[in-house]
Amino acid sequence: MKTNTFMAFSVCASLCALLCLPVQAQTAAPGIFIGEADIGPTARPGSSGHAPQGGSYTVKGPLSAATGNQPAFHFLYRKIKGDFILYARIAANGNGAPQRSAGWMIRTALDKDAAYLSLSAGEKEKAEAMLRYKKAGASVPGTVRTGLTGADVLQLERKGDTFTLRVARFGMPFITRKLSLPGMGEELYTGLYAESGDTGIFRDLRIIAPHPGDGKGESGMTLGSRLELLDVGTGDREIVYRVPYSIQAPNWTKDGQALIFNDNSGSMYRFDLSARKPERLNTSHVNHNNNDHVLSFDGTMLGLSSNVKEAGGSVIFTVPATGGEPRQITPGGPSYLHGWSPDGKFLVFCGERKGEFDVYKIPAGGGREIRLTRTKGLDDGPEYTPDGKYIYFNSVRSGSMQIWRMRPDGSGQEQVTDDGFNNWFPHISPDGHWVVFLSFPKEEAAPDSHPPYKHVYLRLMPLSGGKPRVLAYLYGGQGSINTPSWSPDSKKIAFISNSGPILP
Repeated sequence: MKTNTFMAFSVCASLCALLCLPVQAQTAAPGIFIGEADIGPTARPGSSGHAPQGGSYTVKGPLSAATGNQPAFHFLYRKIKGDFILYARIAANGNGAPQRSAGWMIRTALDKDAAYLSLSAGEKEKAEAMLRYKKAGASVPGTVRTGLTGADVLQLERKGDTFTLRVARFGMPFITRKLSLPGMGEELYTGLYAESGDTGIFRDLRIIAPHPGDGKGESGMTLGSRLELLDVGTGDREIVYRVPYSIQAPNWTKDGQALIFNDNSGSMYRFDLSARKPERLNTSHVNHNNNDHVLSFDGTMLGLSSNVKEAGGSVIFTVPATGGEPRQITPGGPSYLHGWSPDGKFLVFCGERKGEFDVYKIPAGGGREIRLTRTKGLDDGPEYTPDGKYIYFNSVRSGSMQIWRMRPDGSGQEQVTDDGFNNWFPHISPDGHWVVFLSFPKEEAAPDSHPPYKHVYLRLMPLSGGKPRVLAYLYGGQGSINTPSWSPDSKKIAFISNSGPILP
């Protein structure tokens, strides 16, 4: 990982001066933004840049012409109506002086008297991440402090009159603060900024339109989807496909050339990573598939979970990975597939039988179900390790949803994680070194629920044990990573994030 340096914040006096300075000429802007402007007297204008291939943005603050502590700044913006979530990783590079900043900014207008909020990370080891704001008609700005220095992950969310800031050092969970700020209006100027003397470098930029409700009962999965690839070594993310409807649960094919996912209509697709194009996969009459589908270890077969009303709900089928005529495996449901044994002889799944959800395995060709867990409460998400020695799963038996493991015969059940999150769907890397899983903060969901449209983490932990670290901060949940989604070389992970229509 490269070490980023971060610039600190302006003192209140400089903020008052900044807000009294005029807006300079506005120009066209790069990428997803519609305009940019310098605010304050400048001896040399600020600038911005965009690298489409890497998806990064650079915002360089202007050279201020003011004397004293009166910085100017460069603002790269677009207009957004309603609620939104802003996310970016940031590196701020300048002249090393304290009391400077770069980050997210929200304004009611571009004039000097506009109400605003700005969230920036602060210079590493010198200043803390902080939200600065000015209410409409106020002359003195306010601050919301986080106590965190060295932050390089910034998220700012609007929900009505409430603004939520989330900041972190990459790899750590968010520190969260809230601010009520009425009177900001429906449409806001929203974007990136850097003060005079500083350069903000932003990557993994995401502007998200969240679900207008709380996400409960969203079985229809109405928001759009972004298919993303995550580099495990750097944490960098790339959006490779986006649609205005729900796609879910990407599986990576054995040859590394494609992903298999479902859409909310129940169809299966093969997404060619080179062509960046999906093609519908033939699964014959089995066309009510959900997001619990898994490729066999050798890549030749695909297991499906498909709704069959007459059989009690989700039933497991297998089909050639290239498509073909499915074969029914479980006689009834609900049965939700999550894994194959490495030798291809068994499937493991979450089954509801007599009102209890437990982990079962069944011969891959069909036959007698073997119950592996018997503890009261939900046991879900079973998956074999590549060496076949363990089955990892998630269980609510300890009071919160945590990751567990057991031997393939169900013996030796032991808890693997124990922290302040509800952890779901452990996926073991093909090289057998790592496990990645989905983590819900406890305020986002009940322990036995994994709903869509929540603030969640993808977290990584050594399979040998250790402290989990955050790999991705995303808006998603249900359908994001239900199935094994590692690349064959164990270097990348595919997942789904969600957003409504906010960008053209």
